[in-house]
Amino acid sequence: MLTQAAAAAAGAQTYPPGALYVVATPIGNLADLSLRAIHVLALVDAVACEDTRHSASLLRHLGLDKTLIALHQHNEHQATQAVLARLARGERVACVSDAGTPAISDPGAWLVAAAHAAAHPVVAVPGPSSAVAAVSVAGDVVASGFSFTGFLSNKAGEREQAIKALAACSGAQVLFEAPHRIEALTAALAHSCGPRHVTLCRELTKQFETVITLPAADLPAWLAGDANRARGEFVLVVHALVAPATDVDSALQHDAMLTTLLNELPLKQAVTLTAQLTGAARNALYARALVLKAAVSQ
Repeated sequence: MLTQAAAAAAGAQTYPPGALYVVATPIGNLADLSLRAIHVLALVDAVACEDTRHSASLLRHLGLDKTLIALHQHNEHQATQAVLARLARGERVACVSDAGTPAISDPGAWLVAAAHAAAHPVVAVPGPSSAVAAVSVAGDVVASGFSFTGFLSNKAGEREQAIKALAACSGAQVLFEAPHRIEALTAALAHSCGPRHVTLCRELTKQFETVITLPAADLPAWLAGDANRARGEFVLVVHALVAPATDVDSALQHDAMLTTLLNELPLKQAVTLTAQLTGAARNALYARALVLKAAVSQ
């Protein structure tokens, strides 16, 4: 039985009573649910969840029947009090969202903060995250980390300001978007980010998963190429800005050519010809040629 296998793998850890367990659930593929998450869901007394119908279905897949507490964006403050009362009685309560990790563009942050304030243990049970999954397949070799933005505001003014701030930021950034707004978002990114690369992930881990990396300017045309491309849930990774090469960097890239020409031509001619062939700055090439010439003579 699945829960027995989970208990064998994860049961040795201590799971204190009166604790809130923040449990990551699949973003699409049920097989991504960890054994530890299954064990915790079997162990807890109740589950605070974004949509009781969705979570009930997940629990049925696991052969579990738990008390469900609706905790969503419209009632999180009130539902938090019900969860705190259970924690005070020594119950274990899991917090889950419909998909992925709670409290990241999903309900849960208020509950976690309240549990901390009431001195209840809060235990992370990590797992699927669409933001991290998207970054992992983006292949952004320039980025050193990323900023998580999530969903932009529905208000036009705030959304416009957010797009401008995003375009001005040099680091990698992760956005979420719904299907009914993806066309508007890609148009805004095309206008503001132009040649900057964006990885668009659609329906991550699901049957019709799509991952495409294009310059922002090309996204609207790609999206318009097939009506199915605008369906599903989206995660977009705006890649980090690539710093423009300096004249010195450019000169260093042409050492092989410059060295070959220096073996056959006077220094000035070698520099002039390399500059003509590569487009690199002549002054930087000349300085580099002097270094290469000196190295040969030593």
